[in-house]
Order: sequence, then C-alpha cells, then structure tokens
Amino acid sequence: MKYSIKKQFACVLCILMVVTILLCWFINSTFLEDYYVKNKQKVLMNTYNYLNDASNENKISTDEFDIEFQKICGRNNIGYILLDAETQTIKTSADDREMLSRKLLNNLFGQVDADNIQILDKGDNYEIIITYDERIKTEFMEMWGVLDNGNLFLFQNPLESITESVKLANRFLAYVGVLGALFSAVAGFWISGKIAKPIMELTQISERMIHLDFEAKYTGNSKTELALLGHNINELSCTLEKTISELKTANAELQRDIEKKNEIDEMRKEFLSNVSHELKTPIALIQGYAEGLKEGVNDDAESRNFYCDVIIDESAKMNTMVKKLLTLNQLEFGNDAITMERFDIVAMIRNYIQSSEILTKQKEISVRMDEYDPIYVWADEFKVQEVFMNYFSNAINYVSGENIIDVKVCSYEDKVRISVFNTGNPIPEECIEHLFEKFYKVDKARTREYGGSGIGLSIVKAIMDSLGKEYGVINYDNGVEFWFELEMA
Repeated sequence: MKYSIKKQFACVLCILMVVTILLCWFINSTFLEDYYVKNKQKVLMNTYNYLNDASNENKISTDEFDIEFQKICGRNNIGYILLDAETQTIKTSADDREMLSRKLLNNLFGQVDADNIQILDKGDNYEIIITYDERIKTEFMEMWGVLDNGNLFLFQNPLESITESVKLANRFLAYVGVLGALFSAVAGFWISGKIAKPIMELTQISERMIHLDFEAKYTGNSKTELALLGHNINELSCTLEKTISELKTANAELQRDIEKKNEIDEMRKEFLSNVSHELKTPIALIQGYAEGLKEGVNDDAESRNFYCDVIIDESAKMNTMVKKLLTLNQLEFGNDAITMERFDIVAMIRNYIQSSEILTKQKEISVRMDEYDPIYVWADEFKVQEVFMNYFSNAINYVSGENIIDVKVCSYEDKVRISVFNTGNPIPEECIEHLFEKFYKVDKARTREYGGSGIGLSIVKAIMDSLGKEYGVINYDNGVEFWFELEMA
C-alpha cells in the first residue's frame, strides 16, 4: 500500500529514536557540566555538615566517626585537613599535610590570587571555590572555613575535565545512537508488522462487509484496543446481518402484501363481474315476467300463476345467493367468530340426513350410512354442519346412474374423516383444481337447472381454512367423493 501504516509506524519509531538521541546530546553538551559542579558542591556541603555536627557532639575523636568519615571521603574522592585553633593538625587524608595546611591558612588570611579562583558559595563560616593548581595542572573544588567549635577545615575535591567528559559522553552517545537507530528501524518494521496485521485483517473484514459478506470474523485474542475494535466489528457484522435479514424478510412480506392486494383487487373485479353475471339472468327474468303480468299478456289464471311462480322462484334464488355471499364474505374476512365445542359428529350427520329425507325420496335417491358409535370432535358445530350440507346438497344435485349417496365416518389416530360419495359422472381432471373457487361451475347448464350459484364449495374452503383442517375431492370411475377432516375429541 502507498500509505502503509506499517511503514509509517516504523518511520515514526526511527524518527523518535533519532530525535531522542539528538536531545540527549544537546542536554549533555549544555547542562552536564553545570550538573556535575552542582553535585560536587552538594557533596562537599553534606560532608561539612556531618563534620560540624560531629564536632559539636564531641565525636570527632571516636572510632565510629573516623570510620564513617573515611567512607564519605573515600567514596567521593575528598581530600581533607582539620586544624585546631593553634593550627595543629587534628586529622588529614594527605601525606603532604604541610601543603594542605598552608593552603587552608592562605585561604583564611586572603593570601590567594583572586584571578585563579571562582567563588561558588559563601556562608558565615565557610566558602566554596574552584581553584586551579598550576603545579599539577588540575582543577579543584575546595571548601574551607571554621567549625562551630573553632577548628579549621579544608576539603579538596579534584574536578575531572568536564569538557572532555562531555565530549566523550557525546561520542559514545553517537555510536550508541547509530546502533540504536538501526535496531529501532528493524524492530520498528517487525513491531509495526505485528500491529498492522490485525488492522489489515479488520480492513479485509470491513471490505467483505461492504459486499454484504458477513461470514468473516475477527479471530484475534489479544487484550488491546484492536481486539476490542475487532470484537465490535464482529458485533456490528452480526447486527448488520440480522438487520439485513429482517429487512429482506420485511421486503418479502411487503412484496407478498402487494401481491395479495393485487390479488384481492383482481378477486374484487372478478367478484363484481361474477355477481353481475349471476344476478343478470334472474333480474331479467323477473323484469320480463313482471312486465308480462302488467301488460296482461295472458289473462287466464293459470298463466298468471305461472308468471308469479317464475318471479318467486328467481327471487328465492337471488335471496339464497346473496345470503351465501354474505356468509362467504364474513368467513373470508374473519368477521365470523369460530366457537370450538365438543359434539357428536355422527349424530349431527344422521339428523341432517333425516331432515333431507323428503328431498331424497322425491328424487328416488338411496342414501347409505353404516352404523357408527358416537364419535366426538372439536370444532364449530354450526360451520361443520354448513360444510356437510354443501357436500350433501351437491351430491343430491349431481347424483345419477344408480342414484346412490354413500356417507362414511372413518376415525384414525386423532382425526376423523367425513366423506360424501355420489354415483354419477366423474369431474373432469382439469376442473378439479378450480372446484373451490367462487362462482366456478363444472356444468353451467346443470347448475342453472337446480339453481346453484357456484358459491357452496367456496364456503366449504373458507370454513375449513378457518378451522385449519384438510378437505378435498376424489374422482372414481362411477362417481365423486368429497371429504373433510376434524380433530377427534
């Protein structure tokens, strides 16, 4: 990549390393010498305080003081001399005590060259200076003065060449800096590669998410912010997948709703067309015969009675069709509540067959039904009776040949199947799938003959769909069987 974070991170590490080394070099060159002098001055001041406290407590002559004082002076490379009021030597670290004693007295009486000394600090009883010894070509930091008990002291601490030390330190720092820069470059590329790897993985995951591929998941198990980001991206991926799935589902449902609406519109148009067609004939007949009566086409009583019978018959057919349409409308739109109850389906069927006995005898129809023990079912008794009535009415209207209607009630597992068979001509196979559609008629002339409207089986379909049970029709060589199932109680 042109702007790879791996390269950027490695470059930033190298730059930081170089800047750090340059900063250290600048600080060394500028402040190291002053810091060194301040530190030496502090050491001398602490040594003076320790010596003065010991002299006030009369501990100077003790072995314990000697040991500790020698440690302090040895550790800090301090030469010293301690004189009493008569300038007699009490303690000294130098072999040439005369030289230190003379230097102390010269400082005390001001017999030193002011041009060769630099005063660093001056108190009531002491003075700290830097002086240069021409004899040995060495700089010393000296502290001299008077203790609280009147004794005289001189501390002498050689100062190494600060300038040379700074140069040496900076040279060493330059060598270390070059090696450090090379090491930081290599380490930077390696570390940046480790850091960039999960970032590249997250980049690839996000790129796949752009194309709605949510299978890829971040698998890193570190405890860093990148792992938290990866976890959040995984959560985001799951959320997006779920949301898109819900949107697709909602879109599919919306599409189905649109299709259903279009289907309902088509059904409404078809319904209006069918109703208009079905009502057109009886209305025309009623209108024609009513006009004939009004104009007195036949004056005899028999003709008038015939005209009136036709009008009454057509009016009854229209009334029946309208009632069935209202029933079907309530069923299809769920306005007719279902009342589930336990009842004997065998008793209900026998009662209906008995009530239809006059009609079946008039048409010389033989109705057969075996003897059954009571069989109880869960359903809406009124609606189930409506289903059986439509099946039985169709059987009466279409029975032919041997004129037999066979009613069966078969139970198996937790279901009961009720079937109505009538002898006659089988239904054409191409018509079977349309039987339960509104206004569909297999034989329009035959249907017209008995006053059928093509709505009865549509009512059966609506009732059985509301109950959530199976129904259907079976063709035989010698007739047709309609059936439906109920839940056994």
